[in-house]
Amino acid sequence: MTQGGKSGERAGDAGDFTPEEVERGRALRRGQWPPVLAGRLASLLLLLVLGLTPAGAGLVGLFGGSWAAQVAGGGLALVLLRQLVTLPFAARVRIVRARFGLVTQGWGGWAVDVLRGLLVSVPLVLGALFAVYALAGTTSRWWIWAALGAAAVTVVLSWLAPVVLEPLFNRFTPMEPGALRDALLGLAARDEIAVRDVLVADASRRTTALNAYVSGFGRTRRIVAYDTLLTTADPSEVEQVVAHELGHVKHRDVARGTVLGAVGAAAGVCVLAAVAGWRPLLDAADVARFSDPRSMMLLAAVAAVGSTVAGPFECALSRRVERRADAHALRLTGDPAGFVAMQRRLAVANIADPRPPRPLHVLFGTHPTTAERIAAARSWTPAGAAGGRPRDATG
Repeated sequence: MTQGGKSGERAGDAGDFTPEEVERGRALRRGQWPPVLAGRLASLLLLLVLGLTPAGAGLVGLFGGSWAAQVAGGGLALVLLRQLVTLPFAARVRIVRARFGLVTQGWGGWAVDVLRGLLVSVPLVLGALFAVYALAGTTSRWWIWAALGAAAVTVVLSWLAPVVLEPLFNRFTPMEPGALRDALLGLAARDEIAVRDVLVADASRRTTALNAYVSGFGRTRRIVAYDTLLTTADPSEVEQVVAHELGHVKHRDVARGTVLGAVGAAAGVCVLAAVAGWRPLLDAADVARFSDPRSMMLLAAVAAVGSTVAGPFECALSRRVERRADAHALRLTGDPAGFVAMQRRLAVANIADPRPPRPLHVLFGTHPTTAERIAAARSWTPAGAAGGRPRDATG
């Protein structure tokens, strides 16, 4: 695979962006990534301090002797403390993005979104903690049932998110009948993908960034386009974005991701049970046994470390999936020039760095770089439409 090479990147951005556009993307990256990384580090350090010292057990113990009160109070404290620690960094990121014109929402609206996020996360965290500690206090094989429950919850949330969670943060309206709607539905029909509707998300009340996606399963599947995309991009570019998203559906990426997520959640519970129940860690946390709810901060710390370690591997898998969706879009539309135009439009509007630093991209990049995607499109040949693939599309 040559996409990640220097020659491929030069081919992908030479002449596609002006020096001013490149520097603007780099300036945004330099401005927002330090607080992003600092926020993640602060959250991790908080959990390590609470989980690997008696401080966490002492905090949970403040909520009384009842295990239920400790689970409820400790779980709520865990969520709120992480929110408080990361909030200044998130606010700083927002300030940086606002300076570049990417933020349209006021601070009041942002605060409401933070509260909405808490209304979603608090019940999920408390539900998980109550289940874990109820099981741990009942049977030594609690981790088996917890693993099965984690897998089941992952599947359920994947199905419910489009119809329950997404409407909490955006309003969706059906796209007006017309040529663009017909073209998008025509793309789905040509791809043999059943789509219930084409919706428009009111993203402009938060951002000027452009995006579209396909969400839902079966009868709930719909194409969703940001209103910012519809008012900024050419219709052909909108089709390119949607063709990419249809690629995820065609390759069952959401279903596969759900299955992988369920398996990963189950495996993660098993690993957490083994590590969090390790005697030296329990001693560090000043907890006699894992079934004591005062061990929840240790559990959270182990989970955070595991998530941090797994992050780069998940990003590598995501980049591979995105390359495959790009290749699908090229086959479906047969228009590499349109694909390049779409990538340029997205990069300029979203103020992306076409070539971010390699370590940053490897550790945190969920998509190929813009330079890589443009290079892949330029290497695409009509043979790919007949069942082949772009030379650089996938590894």
